[in-house]
Amino acid sequence: MRDVYVVGVGTTRYGELWDQSLRDLASEAGLRALVDAGLKAEDIDALYGANTSSGQFIDQEHIAALISDYSGISELGIPSIRIEAGSASGGAALHQAFLAVKSGQYDTIAVGGVEKMTDVPSEVANEIIGGSLDAEWETFLGATEPSIAALIARRHEYDRGVKRENYAILPVISHKHASMNETSHFKNVIKIDDVINASLVAEPLTVYDTAPVSDGASAVIITSDKKKIKSASNPIKIKSSSMANDFLSLHDRNRIDTFKAVKKSTSKALEGAGITLEKVDGFEIHDSYSIAGLIQLEELFGKEALRMSENGEYYYDSSCPINVSGGLKAHGNPLGATGVYQAVEATIQLRGNAGLRQVKDSRNFMIHNMGGLGTTSVTTILGVE
Repeated sequence: MRDVYVVGVGTTRYGELWDQSLRDLASEAGLRALVDAGLKAEDIDALYGANTSSGQFIDQEHIAALISDYSGISELGIPSIRIEAGSASGGAALHQAFLAVKSGQYDTIAVGGVEKMTDVPSEVANEIIGGSLDAEWETFLGATEPSIAALIARRHEYDRGVKRENYAILPVISHKHASMNETSHFKNVIKIDDVINASLVAEPLTVYDTAPVSDGASAVIITSDKKKIKSASNPIKIKSSSMANDFLSLHDRNRIDTFKAVKKSTSKALEGAGITLEKVDGFEIHDSYSIAGLIQLEELFGKEALRMSENGEYYYDSSCPINVSGGLKAHGNPLGATGVYQAVEATIQLRGNAGLRQVKDSRNFMIHNMGGLGTTSVTTILGVE
Protein backbone atom coordinates (compact mmCIF):
# COMPACT_ATOMS: atom_id res chain seq x y z
CA MET A 1 0.00 0.00 0.00
CA ARG A 2 1.33 3.41 -0.96
CA ASP A 3 1.70 6.67 0.93
CA VAL A 4 -0.81 9.37 -0.04
CA TYR A 5 -0.21 13.12 0.13
CA VAL A 6 -2.26 16.27 -0.30
CA VAL A 7 -0.33 18.39 -2.81
CA GLY A 8 -2.87 21.09 -3.56
CA VAL A 9 -5.86 22.76 -1.91
CA GLY A 10 -8.40 25.34 -3.00
CA THR A 11 -11.63 26.84 -1.74
CA THR A 12 -14.17 29.49 -2.50
CA ARG A 13 -15.56 31.84 0.10
CA TYR A 14 -18.51 30.34 1.98
CA GLY A 15 -21.76 32.23 2.43
CA GLU A 16 -24.80 33.42 0.48
CA LEU A 17 -23.15 33.60 -2.92
CA TRP A 18 -25.98 34.90 -5.07
CA ASP A 19 -23.84 35.75 -8.08
CA GLN A 20 -22.22 32.30 -8.48
CA SER A 21 -23.74 29.02 -9.66
CA LEU A 22 -22.83 25.54 -8.46
CA ARG A 23 -20.68 24.98 -11.53
CA ASP A 24 -18.92 28.33 -11.00
CA LEU A 25 -18.10 27.44 -7.40
CA ALA A 26 -16.87 23.92 -8.16
CA SER A 27 -14.67 25.11 -11.01
CA GLU A 28 -13.17 27.91 -8.92
CA ALA A 29 -12.22 25.61 -6.06
CA GLY A 30 -10.81 22.96 -8.39
CA LEU A 31 -8.73 25.46 -10.36
CA ARG A 32 -7.32 26.92 -7.15
CA ALA A 33 -6.32 23.43 -6.00
CA LEU A 34 -4.63 22.63 -9.32
CA VAL A 35 -2.70 25.90 -9.27
CA ASP A 36 -1.67 25.29 -5.67
CA ALA A 37 -0.41 21.82 -6.64
CA GLY A 38 1.40 23.13 -9.71
CA LEU A 39 -0.47 20.62 -11.87
CA LYS A 40 -2.61 20.59 -15.01
CA ALA A 41 -5.88 18.81 -15.70
CA GLU A 42 -3.94 16.23 -17.69
CA ASP A 43 -2.17 15.20 -14.49
CA ILE A 44 -5.43 14.08 -12.87
CA ASP A 45 -6.52 10.44 -13.12
CA ALA A 46 -9.98 10.80 -11.61
CA LEU A 47 -12.40 13.30 -10.13
CA TYR A 48 -14.31 12.43 -6.96
CA GLY A 49 -17.05 14.98 -6.37
CA ALA A 50 -19.01 15.28 -3.11
CA ASN A 51 -22.54 16.65 -3.26
CA THR A 52 -25.49 15.97 -1.00
CA SER A 53 -28.71 17.28 -2.52
CA SER A 54 -28.26 19.25 -5.74
CA GLY A 55 -31.21 17.45 -7.28
CA GLN A 56 -33.44 19.20 -4.75
CA PHE A 57 -31.57 22.47 -4.32
CA ILE A 58 -31.03 23.29 -8.01
CA ASP A 59 -32.82 20.50 -9.93
CA GLN A 60 -29.51 19.11 -11.18
CA GLU A 61 -28.30 15.54 -10.88
CA HIS A 62 -25.25 13.94 -12.54
CA ILE A 63 -23.13 16.51 -10.72
CA ALA A 64 -19.71 14.94 -11.26
CA ALA A 65 -20.22 14.97 -15.02
CA LEU A 66 -21.44 18.56 -14.88
CA ILE A 67 -18.34 19.69 -12.96
CA SER A 68 -16.07 17.77 -15.33
CA ASP A 69 -17.78 19.32 -18.33
CA TYR A 70 -17.77 22.88 -17.00
CA SER A 71 -14.15 22.58 -15.89
CA GLY A 72 -13.08 21.66 -19.39
CA ILE A 73 -11.75 18.18 -18.60
CA SER A 74 -14.45 16.02 -20.19
CA GLU A 75 -12.48 15.80 -23.43
CA LEU A 76 -9.71 14.06 -21.48
CA GLY A 77 -12.02 11.17 -20.61
CA ILE A 78 -11.22 11.43 -16.89
CA PRO A 79 -13.65 9.36 -14.80
CA SER A 80 -15.85 11.59 -12.67
CA ILE A 81 -17.62 10.08 -9.68
CA ARG A 82 -20.17 11.58 -7.30
CA ILE A 83 -20.08 10.50 -3.63
CA GLU A 84 -23.10 11.04 -1.38
CA ALA A 85 -23.27 10.30 2.34
CA GLY A 86 -25.57 13.01 3.65
CA SER A 87 -23.63 15.83 5.25
CA ALA A 88 -20.62 13.49 5.43
CA SER A 89 -20.37 13.46 1.62
CA GLY A 90 -17.14 15.47 1.57
CA GLY A 91 -15.43 13.26 4.11
CA ALA A 92 -16.67 10.14 2.33
CA ALA A 93 -15.33 11.39 -1.03
CA LEU A 94 -11.93 12.04 0.51
CA HIS A 95 -12.01 8.62 2.18
CA GLN A 96 -12.84 6.81 -1.06
CA ALA A 97 -10.25 8.76 -3.02
CA PHE A 98 -7.63 8.00 -0.36
CA LEU A 99 -8.37 4.27 -0.64
CA ALA A 100 -8.24 4.39 -4.45
CA VAL A 101 -4.84 6.11 -4.50
CA LYS A 102 -3.38 4.06 -1.67
CA SER A 103 -4.39 0.82 -3.36
CA GLY A 104 -2.84 1.85 -6.69
CA GLN A 105 -6.09 2.12 -8.63
CA TYR A 106 -5.25 5.74 -9.41
CA ASP A 107 -2.13 7.84 -8.85
CA THR A 108 -3.67 11.31 -8.58
CA ILE A 109 -7.25 12.30 -7.76
CA ALA A 110 -8.97 15.66 -7.51
CA VAL A 111 -11.47 15.58 -4.63
CA GLY A 112 -14.07 18.34 -4.69
CA GLY A 113 -17.12 19.18 -2.63
CA VAL A 114 -19.83 21.67 -3.57
CA GLU A 115 -23.32 22.73 -2.57
CA LYS A 116 -25.56 25.60 -3.68
CA MET A 117 -28.18 25.90 -0.97
CA THR A 118 -29.44 29.48 -0.97
CA ASP A 119 -31.39 29.38 -4.24
CA VAL A 120 -34.42 28.04 -2.36
CA PRO A 121 -36.36 29.59 0.55
CA SER A 122 -35.03 28.75 4.01
CA GLU A 123 -38.01 26.56 4.90
CA VAL A 124 -37.40 24.49 1.75
CA ALA A 125 -33.69 24.26 2.53
CA ASN A 126 -34.50 22.92 5.99
CA GLU A 127 -36.78 20.28 4.49
CA ILE A 128 -34.00 19.19 2.15
CA ILE A 129 -31.47 19.07 5.01
CA GLY A 130 -33.95 16.79 6.79
CA GLY A 131 -33.29 14.23 4.08
CA SER A 132 -30.43 12.97 6.24
CA LEU A 133 -33.03 11.64 8.68
CA ASP A 134 -35.33 8.63 8.28
CA ALA A 135 -38.07 9.88 5.95
CA GLU A 136 -40.64 7.26 6.95
CA TRP A 137 -40.23 7.27 10.72
CA GLU A 138 -38.97 10.77 11.45
CA THR A 139 -39.56 13.51 8.89
CA PHE A 140 -42.94 12.11 7.76
CA LEU A 141 -44.10 12.44 11.36
CA GLY A 142 -42.96 16.06 11.60
CA ALA A 143 -39.41 15.79 12.91
CA THR A 144 -36.74 18.13 11.58
CA GLU A 145 -33.00 17.89 12.03
CA PRO A 146 -32.95 20.80 14.54
CA SER A 147 -35.79 19.23 16.53
CA ILE A 148 -33.93 15.91 16.71
CA ALA A 149 -30.81 17.77 17.84
CA ALA A 150 -32.90 19.49 20.51
CA LEU A 151 -34.20 16.13 21.77
CA ILE A 152 -30.62 14.91 22.00
CA ALA A 153 -29.63 18.05 23.92
CA ARG A 154 -32.39 17.68 26.49
CA ARG A 155 -31.67 13.97 26.94
CA HIS A 156 -28.00 14.72 27.42
CA GLU A 157 -28.73 17.39 30.01
CA TYR A 158 -31.06 15.06 31.90
CA ASP A 159 -28.89 11.93 31.86
CA ARG A 160 -25.40 13.39 32.04
CA GLY A 161 -25.88 16.59 34.00
CA VAL A 162 -24.61 18.67 31.11
CA LYS A 163 -25.09 22.42 31.49
CA ARG A 164 -26.40 24.66 28.73
CA GLU A 165 -23.11 26.60 28.87
CA ASN A 166 -21.10 23.43 28.15
CA TYR A 167 -22.30 23.36 24.57
CA ALA A 168 -23.22 27.04 24.13
CA ILE A 169 -19.49 27.80 24.36
CA LEU A 170 -18.75 25.92 21.13
CA PRO A 171 -20.39 28.49 18.78
CA VAL A 172 -18.51 31.21 20.66
CA ILE A 173 -15.22 29.45 19.90
CA SER A 174 -16.15 28.84 16.27
CA HIS A 175 -17.08 32.49 15.71
CA LYS A 176 -13.83 33.66 17.30
CA HIS A 177 -11.82 31.49 14.94
CA ALA A 178 -13.98 32.37 11.90
CA SER A 179 -13.31 36.05 12.50
CA MET A 180 -9.69 35.32 11.52
CA ASN A 181 -10.56 33.31 8.39
CA GLU A 182 -11.09 35.27 5.19
CA THR A 183 -13.32 32.61 3.58
CA SER A 184 -15.81 32.40 6.48
CA HIS A 185 -19.56 32.84 6.13
CA PHE A 186 -19.65 34.72 9.44
CA LYS A 187 -16.86 36.80 10.95
CA ASN A 188 -18.67 38.27 13.97
CA VAL A 189 -17.47 37.49 17.49
CA ILE A 190 -20.21 36.43 19.96
CA LYS A 191 -20.62 35.61 23.66
CA ILE A 192 -22.34 32.77 25.52
CA ASP A 193 -25.27 35.03 26.44
CA ASP A 194 -25.76 35.80 22.75
CA VAL A 195 -26.08 32.07 22.04
CA ILE A 196 -28.47 31.29 24.88
CA ASN A 197 -30.70 34.36 24.40
CA ALA A 198 -30.96 34.28 20.61
CA SER A 199 -34.15 33.29 18.75
CA LEU A 200 -35.16 29.70 19.31
CA VAL A 201 -34.92 27.17 16.50
CA ALA A 202 -35.94 24.14 18.56
CA GLU A 203 -35.85 24.62 22.31
CA PRO A 204 -33.22 24.75 23.85
CA LEU A 205 -31.28 25.35 20.62
CA THR A 206 -31.15 28.85 19.16
CA VAL A 207 -29.98 30.19 15.82
CA TYR A 208 -26.46 30.47 17.25
CA ASP A 209 -26.47 26.75 18.11
CA THR A 210 -27.06 25.77 14.48
CA ALA A 211 -24.88 25.94 11.40
CA PRO A 212 -26.11 28.23 8.59
CA VAL A 213 -27.36 27.40 5.13
CA SER A 214 -24.34 28.19 2.93
CA ASP A 215 -23.05 28.07 -0.62
CA GLY A 216 -19.47 27.10 -1.36
CA ALA A 217 -16.96 24.64 -2.77
CA SER A 218 -13.59 23.23 -1.75
CA ALA A 219 -11.08 20.91 -3.39
CA VAL A 220 -7.91 18.97 -2.65
CA ILE A 221 -5.49 17.17 -4.93
CA ILE A 222 -4.13 13.91 -3.52
CA THR A 223 -1.43 11.72 -5.03
CA SER A 224 1.03 8.90 -4.50
CA ASP A 225 3.13 9.95 -7.50
CA LYS A 226 6.63 10.52 -6.14
CA LYS A 227 7.48 13.12 -8.78
CA LYS A 228 4.37 15.15 -8.03
CA ILE A 229 5.00 14.87 -4.29
CA LYS A 230 8.61 15.98 -4.69
CA SER A 231 7.68 18.94 -6.88
CA ALA A 232 4.90 20.11 -4.52
CA SER A 233 5.79 23.12 -2.39
CA ASN A 234 4.60 21.60 0.88
CA PRO A 235 2.99 18.15 0.62
CA ILE A 236 0.97 16.92 3.61
CA LYS A 237 0.57 13.21 4.26
CA ILE A 238 -2.83 11.60 4.78
CA LYS A 239 -1.85 9.22 7.54
CA SER A 240 -5.16 7.38 7.77
CA SER A 241 -8.87 7.57 7.03
CA SER A 242 -11.69 5.54 8.54
CA MET A 243 -15.45 5.42 8.11
CA ALA A 244 -18.19 3.96 10.31
CA ASN A 245 -21.98 3.94 10.50
CA ASP A 246 -24.68 3.77 13.16
CA PHE A 247 -28.44 3.33 12.79
CA LEU A 248 -30.15 5.98 10.69
CA SER A 249 -33.26 6.06 12.87
CA LEU A 250 -32.75 7.29 16.42
CA HIS A 251 -35.37 4.85 17.75
CA ASP A 252 -33.08 1.96 16.76
CA ARG A 253 -30.20 3.19 18.90
CA ASN A 254 -29.58 2.17 22.51
CA ARG A 255 -28.96 5.83 23.40
CA ILE A 256 -29.74 8.90 21.33
CA ASP A 257 -27.07 11.07 22.97
CA THR A 258 -24.02 8.98 22.12
CA PHE A 259 -22.40 8.75 18.70
CA LYS A 260 -20.96 5.23 18.48
CA ALA A 261 -19.87 5.65 14.86
CA VAL A 262 -17.73 8.64 15.85
CA LYS A 263 -15.94 6.62 18.49
CA LYS A 264 -15.34 3.74 16.09
CA SER A 265 -14.10 5.75 13.11
CA THR A 266 -11.84 7.86 15.33
CA SER A 267 -10.36 4.86 17.10
CA LYS A 268 -9.61 3.14 13.78
CA ALA A 269 -8.14 6.32 12.29
CA LEU A 270 -5.76 6.76 15.23
CA GLU A 271 -4.73 3.12 14.96
CA GLY A 272 -4.15 3.49 11.23
CA ALA A 273 -2.05 6.59 11.72
CA GLY A 274 -0.03 4.89 14.45
CA ILE A 275 -0.53 7.71 16.94
CA THR A 276 -2.42 8.36 20.15
CA LEU A 277 -4.99 11.08 20.70
CA GLU A 278 -2.41 13.07 22.67
CA LYS A 279 -0.34 13.44 19.50
CA VAL A 280 -3.14 15.26 17.67
CA ASP A 281 -2.51 19.01 17.69
CA GLY A 282 -5.83 20.23 16.30
CA PHE A 283 -9.33 19.00 15.50
CA GLU A 284 -11.94 19.96 12.95
CA ILE A 285 -15.24 18.55 14.22
CA HIS A 286 -18.72 18.52 12.70
CA ASP A 287 -20.53 21.19 14.74
CA SER A 288 -23.71 21.30 12.68
CA TYR A 289 -25.36 21.78 16.09
CA SER A 290 -23.55 22.79 19.24
CA ILE A 291 -24.78 19.72 21.12
CA ALA A 292 -23.49 17.48 18.33
CA GLY A 293 -20.10 19.13 18.66
CA LEU A 294 -20.01 18.49 22.40
CA ILE A 295 -20.98 14.82 22.03
CA GLN A 296 -18.23 14.32 19.48
CA LEU A 297 -15.74 15.79 21.93
CA GLU A 298 -17.05 13.49 24.64
CA GLU A 299 -16.54 10.51 22.35
CA LEU A 300 -12.93 11.67 21.98
CA PHE A 301 -12.06 12.80 25.49
CA GLY A 302 -14.69 11.25 27.74
CA LYS A 303 -15.57 13.18 30.89
CA GLU A 304 -12.61 15.48 30.32
CA ALA A 305 -14.51 17.12 27.45
CA LEU A 306 -16.73 19.09 29.83
CA ARG A 307 -13.84 20.25 31.99
CA MET A 308 -11.96 21.34 28.89
CA SER A 309 -14.96 23.33 27.65
CA GLU A 310 -15.18 25.11 31.01
CA ASN A 311 -11.45 25.89 31.10
CA GLY A 312 -11.21 27.45 27.63
CA GLU A 313 -8.98 24.71 26.24
CA TYR A 314 -10.60 24.58 22.80
CA TYR A 315 -9.29 27.90 21.45
CA TYR A 316 -6.63 27.97 18.73
CA ASP A 317 -3.92 29.14 21.15
CA SER A 318 -4.79 26.70 23.96
CA SER A 319 -4.07 23.03 24.69
CA CYS A 320 -6.70 21.42 22.45
CA PRO A 321 -7.68 23.61 19.47
CA ILE A 322 -10.96 22.73 17.77
CA ASN A 323 -12.55 24.18 14.64
CA VAL A 324 -9.80 26.69 14.04
CA SER A 325 -11.41 27.26 10.64
CA GLY A 326 -14.59 28.54 12.29
CA GLY A 327 -16.25 25.14 11.98
CA LEU A 328 -19.54 24.51 10.28
CA LYS A 329 -21.19 27.02 12.59
CA ALA A 330 -19.26 30.09 11.49
CA HIS A 331 -17.10 29.16 8.50
CA GLY A 332 -20.22 27.73 6.87
CA ASN A 333 -21.92 24.48 6.01
CA PRO A 334 -22.53 23.88 2.28
CA LEU A 335 -23.27 20.22 2.92
CA GLY A 336 -21.23 18.45 0.24
CA ALA A 337 -18.27 20.79 0.58
CA THR A 338 -17.85 20.80 4.36
CA GLY A 339 -15.78 17.63 4.74
CA VAL A 340 -13.45 18.64 1.92
CA TYR A 341 -12.90 22.06 3.45
CA GLN A 342 -11.89 20.39 6.69
CA ALA A 343 -9.02 18.79 4.74
CA VAL A 344 -8.17 22.18 3.23
CA GLU A 345 -8.00 23.73 6.71
CA ALA A 346 -5.89 20.89 8.11
CA THR A 347 -3.45 21.27 5.21
CA ILE A 348 -3.21 25.04 5.69
CA GLN A 349 -2.54 24.53 9.39
CA LEU A 350 0.08 21.84 8.86
CA ARG A 351 1.82 24.02 6.28
CA GLY A 352 1.92 26.81 8.86
CA ASN A 353 -0.04 29.18 6.61
CA ALA A 354 -3.11 29.90 8.78
CA GLY A 355 -2.09 33.39 9.82
CA LEU A 356 -3.68 34.73 13.00
CA ARG A 357 -5.46 31.45 13.77
CA GLN A 358 -2.37 29.29 13.32
CA VAL A 359 -2.06 26.38 15.74
CA LYS A 360 1.50 26.49 17.04
CA ASP A 361 3.85 23.65 16.08
CA SER A 362 1.07 21.52 14.59
CA ARG A 363 2.17 18.17 13.22
CA ASN A 364 -1.03 16.10 13.24
CA PHE A 365 -4.60 17.21 12.52
CA MET A 366 -7.76 15.17 12.89
CA ILE A 367 -10.81 16.03 10.80
CA HIS A 368 -14.24 14.56 11.44
CA ASN A 369 -17.20 14.79 9.07
CA MET A 370 -20.61 13.45 10.09
CA GLY A 371 -23.73 12.50 8.17
CA GLY A 372 -26.98 13.23 9.97
CA LEU A 373 -26.77 13.18 13.76
CA GLY A 374 -24.15 10.51 14.39
CA THR A 375 -25.30 8.21 11.56
CA THR A 376 -22.22 8.33 9.32
CA SER A 377 -18.78 9.19 10.63
CA VAL A 378 -15.60 9.80 8.65
CA THR A 379 -12.35 10.50 10.48
CA THR A 380 -9.16 11.40 8.63
CA ILE A 381 -5.76 12.22 10.09
CA LEU A 382 -3.29 14.38 8.21
CA GLY A 383 0.24 15.16 9.31
CA VAL A 384 3.80 16.06 8.53
CA GLU A 385 6.63 13.54 8.63
